[in-house]
Amino acid sequence: MILRFRRIDRLENHPNLRGILAILAQLVHTSDVELNQLASVWRNTPQLAAARDKALSPDAPLVIEVLAAFDALSAIYADDLAGIDDYVTVDPSVTATALKAVRDAIAAAYAKPILTRSEYAALLRPWRTVYPRSRGHEPDLGPFGSEVKRVLAALPVLARRCHDADSLRTYDRLLVAALTRDEIAHRDAMQIAFNSAVRTGRRRVWTLVRRSAAEGFWRLCPSCNKMIDSVDVGTDQRVMELCADLACALLVQDILDPDTVASLTAPLHTLVPLQERYDSNRHRQAPGT
Repeated sequence: MILRFRRIDRLENHPNLRGILAILAQLVHTSDVELNQLASVWRNTPQLAAARDKALSPDAPLVIEVLAAFDALSAIYADDLAGIDDYVTVDPSVTATALKAVRDAIAAAYAKPILTRSEYAALLRPWRTVYPRSRGHEPDLGPFGSEVKRVLAALPVLARRCHDADSLRTYDRLLVAALTRDEIAHRDAMQIAFNSAVRTGRRRVWTLVRRSAAEGFWRLCPSCNKMIDSVDVGTDQRVMELCADLACALLVQDILDPDTVASLTAPLHTLVPLQERYDSNRHRQAPGT
């Protein structure tokens, strides 16, 4: 009862944190077989609709984060919902139904403190039918996942370029790399990398990595964000794409040929030292150090 009325303002403070993370981590690893299974067991009923409305009400815990998760889910499965690519094997209508079951599971996990046991169980039932046990707490980024994380961690630091000289110098070097590269060769290399992601079942993780890269890169302070003009947006977009391509190449680095890896990961030595310098400076400035 105490949890039922406690205000939850951060995900880290959520009493069902482990359950939420387990579901979010699985989103990019759902197989085509599991999509069909989720769709086959999802049924809408008046009771389920009422539970869903309660889970998504303005007073539900972190409902803005829930809606953001729904948006991310749509982005991750955009290819599956469009159904126009050869690598999509599940009928888009089946995928759409499966994602309804996924959204119900996400909503239930976040809203658990305000739901009754029956409401929570009803929303989660299709998900639990397919996934009776949690599989982990973060997406699998492959054998070189630590390098992918280092790139993603460096991008919010790069977003401080309006106030930090090191970040601005790194940004300028990345911009030069983006403007001087062979666009045709780069596009061909990225197609090879994406095909590798499709072949190894990592294409949804690929989408997640690109989305995470964009979120980190555009994390500018509000005042600087307002000052960006159309020219800045164009050049910023090129640098962001360069960094996102780098992170995605690292995702499939283990199955790419050495020449492709070398061409796509060249910016790594420019970007990652920025994060290392930031961590070092933060450690020196920490109280008591």
